[in-house]
Amino acid sequence: MNKYSELIREKYAQIGSNDLGYIDDALGAVVTVLNEIVDNQQVPTELREKAAYAAANLLISDFDVK
Repeated sequence: MNKYSELIREKYAQIGSNDLGYIDDALGAVVTVLNEIVDNQQVPTELREKAAYAAANLLISDFDVK
């Protein structure tokens, strides 16, 4: 967990303690957020490209993204 940002670790702890709800379709939520990043023209192109690549890999993988 230490390789992830402080904010991710904070959200992880909040979900684990039931302060935040768990998302059943977590992969779908990830693809949705990555898509929002890709569509946001204020995000630097390099980050948008990385987000698009990550989303495409999730969609083509064996995971069941709804």
